[in-house]
Amino acid sequence: MKYFLSILVCCAFISCKQAKEPAKTSEVEASELITLFKASNSGYPNISVHRGGKGLVNYPENALETLKYVNDSIVAVYEIDVAQTRDGQLVLLHDSSIDRTTTGSGKVADLTYNELKQFNLKDDHGNETTFKIPLFSDVLDWSVKHNVILTIDIKKTVSQETVINAIRAAKAEDVSIIITYNVEQAMEAYKLAPELLLSVSARNNDEFERLLAAGIPTNSMLAFTGTRLSEASLFKRLHDNNIVCVLGTLGNLDKSAKAKGDVLYRQWKENGADIIATDRPFEAFKAINKL
Repeated sequence: MKYFLSILVCCAFISCKQAKEPAKTSEVEASELITLFKASNSGYPNISVHRGGKGLVNYPENALETLKYVNDSIVAVYEIDVAQTRDGQLVLLHDSSIDRTTTGSGKVADLTYNELKQFNLKDDHGNETTFKIPLFSDVLDWSVKHNVILTIDIKKTVSQETVINAIRAAKAEDVSIIITYNVEQAMEAYKLAPELLLSVSARNNDEFERLLAAGIPTNSMLAFTGTRLSEASLFKRLHDNNIVCVLGTLGNLDKSAKAKGDVLYRQWKENGADIIATDRPFEAFKAINKL
């Protein structure tokens, strides 16, 4: 009898303890960007600044100072590139080497962050500045503080998980969009971080079909439609799914606008491009917003 009572008391204690513990859940809170970036909305930025600002005199690409400079004049999303140093630090850099954009040389993967700090960034015209290659964490902190949205291009030598962990550590989910280039990358990113908005490649109906077949929810998608003008039917289909469309004008389309008139940016938007990803952010912003 004593043995039986002991078992009852033990079971009661365990049941009570379990009742007091909060229920565990695998659910995560979705980024605010998943709600904001909808084709049915209009309150999101309509310009994406390529490499954080490219071709600007005295302001290098992928520099925190350049982000601040552009952000002082226009409302935009900023596309940045994230690389990793030999000692595991995440930094902003587009190329595999630092030769083109800094006063130094060598591959970023072979250099420590302290070694990188010895060099200055150069603008696209070859002018040396006093700016340094920034830490991704510093850019995230600034973006969170000023509510500036980033689209994050993860270089091949960096894992998505490492970048996503950095975003979470900075509590930057509400200002961060992960760029993916194919269905496999999109599937991996969605699996790792279902709470984040993803930029997916949807340059034609076939690519969009593959994304749908992969089971990625459409509300997690921001559609990059390429650097060429797509058929109106593609824009309509994406809009019918409430997906925002991004047109990359960087390259030939930017050159066309410069030669034929910036009014082209407005026409491209009226034809279905919700966001213009450009190397001419000031001109595109003025044209689209009729300033």
